[in-house]
Order: sequence, then C-alpha cells, then structure tokens
Amino acid sequence: MKKFTRRTALSMMCASVLGLSGLLAEPAQAASGNYPNQSIRVVVPYPPGGGTDTIARMITGELAKELGATVWVENKPGASGTIGNQLVAKAAPDGYTVLLGITALVQAPWLYKGLPYDVEKELAPVSQVALSSDVFVVKHDLPVNTMEEFIAHVKQNPGKYSYGSYGNGTSSHLHGEQFKLVNGLDLMHVPYRGSGPEVTAMLGGELTAAFIDITAISPHLKSDKFKILGVTGAKRLTSLPDTRTFKEMGLNGFNSNGWFGFFVPRGTPEPVVALLSEKIQKVMRMPKIHDRLVDMGLRPVGNTPEEYEAIVKADLESYGKIVRETGLRLD
Repeated sequence: MKKFTRRTALSMMCASVLGLSGLLAEPAQAASGNYPNQSIRVVVPYPPGGGTDTIARMITGELAKELGATVWVENKPGASGTIGNQLVAKAAPDGYTVLLGITALVQAPWLYKGLPYDVEKELAPVSQVALSSDVFVVKHDLPVNTMEEFIAHVKQNPGKYSYGSYGNGTSSHLHGEQFKLVNGLDLMHVPYRGSGPEVTAMLGGELTAAFIDITAISPHLKSDKFKILGVTGAKRLTSLPDTRTFKEMGLNGFNSNGWFGFFVPRGTPEPVVALLSEKIQKVMRMPKIHDRLVDMGLRPVGNTPEEYEAIVKADLESYGKIVRETGLRLD
C-alpha cells in the first residue's frame, strides 16, 4: 500500500481544485464555443423610424447572415433611452441581448441622478459603427454669414435671439449651452421633441439658430431657408467639405462626435464579444452599408471592443466636464 504523505495530500487537493475549476469553466466555454445557437435580440432604446432604428435594421440584416442566426430588433423607447439601456444592462451576459446605443449613454450619468444602471460597470462596448455631428445653422435672413459675425451680432442684441435643440439633455442641448458659455451669449434654449420637428421649425422660420443632427438635416443641405455656419466633431463632414469645425474657429469643447455603437451586458464571455465585434466590423466594411451611412451624413467606423472602450471612457469624461462647466442638470 502506498504511503499517504503530506505531499500526496497536497497533490490530491490540487487535482481536486483543478478538476472542479475545469468543471466550472466547462459550461462557459461550451456556451461561448457554440455561440450563437439561438436568436439574438438587438434592443433599440428609441421609437421605430428614427436614425438609431434605421441603422440597427440596416446592420442586423447583414449581421444575421454573418452569424448564421436570427438577429431581430426590438424597440424599447422611453425615458430618453433609459428603459432600453437598463433592459440590456440587467440582461443575462450571454450575448443574446445586445444594445445599439448612442452618445446619450455617456451624457445621461451627468445629467440625471439615480440612473437605474451604471454605464461603465454594466455595459461592455462591442463596436462603434458610425460617427455623427451637429450642424449649426441660422435663419436665411439673419444679417450674418460666418460664425464670428453671428457671435458679434448676438452680443449686440442681448436677449433677442434663441437657439433650438432636438431635446433637453441631448448633444444639441449640451452644445448650445457650451456655445453660450464660451462666447458669453444671451440665447434662450428652445427644445423640440426630436430632430424632425426641429428641422421643420427651422425650415418654417421659427428659429433664429439651431444645433441639428446631420442625419436629419442632410436632405435639406441645399435649402435656402438657412445658412450653415459650423459643425461639431473632430473633422469636417464629407457632405459639407467647406464648412469649418468649431475647433477650426478656435472654439473649444465641441470636438466629440456623436456616435452609434453596440454594447452587451458586462460579463459577457470574451470570445462572444470578440466574435460579435469581428462580424460587425465585417458588415461595416461592406460597400452597401458604408455608402448608405455616408448618404445619411455619417462617418462609418467599425472598431474593436478595446478601441470603443477607450472612446466611451474619454467621452464620458469630456461630457462630464461640459456639464460641470455649464451647470446643466435635468433632475
């Protein structure tokens, strides 16, 4: 009979621990190894027909083919995206519930107290798919033709003018308040329930000026109802190559682009996240997807989870700085 020693006991203990860890790891490996083996739900936290919904349906159609699985879109609007965002943040981290989120994800934590989810702790970036910008426009009959002239004109007429946004707490609202702050302007904020109504108001002559999302204003770029004086974001828009960015005009705080991107619940197995990201990036390289996004006034992206994570963290900090400087709160 073999002598039972302390070394033998330790060896048996290690073997038991390793065996147990192998058993515990096996289900997770199996789950990610045969992914996907059921349909994938892509949650859009906004109503059908909007820009986010359009992009989701455009991409998921091709993503389904790449994954060999059913990928369907579910609209969960409400509370400025909070309902849909929370649904995904609290979902099982198995890769079968995915969020198509927008920049509001990194703005809301600074604007609202008591959000029912934590963006950094509960949502993991998969791939950023497109960048957007806000276009700054003014009425066609306003006696200005450049941003510098507009700023000077408003300073000479304090309290007389207003600017429109596509909603309280949106990028356009934050841009507007930052614009007032850095230039010392007296402009009243007029929020609209989305970009569509805002564009209608601008075309109808109701607004003096407005920050409007490029996807909404793109069909009207040649309109004689307004003048375009600038765009937000780090680069000029392909559709407006002669329009300067705010940075080019020496105005700070407008470098961040709006974005659309996919997220999954934090804790989703890394192989699943990697596969999803790889397939999304492949879809983003397809000419028909790329060209359609460009036609919408967007800049197609398609990046890795690590690259997107860095962008999310940087933008979270950037918008936090803007909110602190402007003192803007919505609760």
